[in-house]
Amino acid sequence: MLLSAESKHKRNILLVIAHPDDESMFFSPTISYLTSNGHNLYVLCISTGNADGMGNTRNEELYQACAVLKVPLHQIKVLDNPELQDGFRKVWDHGLLAKIIEEEVASKTIDSILTFDSYGISGHCNHKDVHHGVRRLLNVSQRKIEAWELVSTNLLRKYSGPVDIWFSIMYAMCCPSGQVHCLLTDDPSKSFQAMVQHMSQWVWFRKLFVSFSSCTYVNTLKRIT
Repeated sequence: MLLSAESKHKRNILLVIAHPDDESMFFSPTISYLTSNGHNLYVLCISTGNADGMGNTRNEELYQACAVLKVPLHQIKVLDNPELQDGFRKVWDHGLLAKIIEEEVASKTIDSILTFDSYGISGHCNHKDVHHGVRRLLNVSQRKIEAWELVSTNLLRKYSGPVDIWFSIMYAMCCPSGQVHCLLTDDPSKSFQAMVQHMSQWVWFRKLFVSFSSCTYVNTLKRIT
């Protein structure tokens, strides 16, 4: 299993996100866990986040944030496909996503994929499409590969900060063995430090989000079956 205590060898893991800043806002506990345990983490960002015409800036900010999170810069890839542009009303083709992700899996010899669940934490349609693209890949690919989704929670838990650690642990304990992993960050300030690199997005409501979001402190990953 991807994150089991028995798994001692280094693995190649692909984190698939929709926009620059997803990695810092939602996945920082997972990233910290993986990098600190010596796994090879690759980041595939499907868009530059160009909804407001700031794609080039956001692209650079992603690399700066990943440097804070200790992800090697040569293991980050940002796409700018005209059919996969950032936007609440932009529908992304799941078949195209599956093809792109499979190419990345093959070129990097990926063992496991991490991504959003079907709600996408914030409910953003691009997050949901990335999830469905990974699912499409799992359904059509001949490769044997694990995939894990970041579990969305209800509104109360979502903004309960470190309190949600206890709920996340209890949820993981109630699930079948090996199907859910609860990952705690060793340094919550990393989320803040990484998000500060996304200066174009560092507005008041995102500052509040990072302050109160449970994703700053804990990630619950569930195996996609």
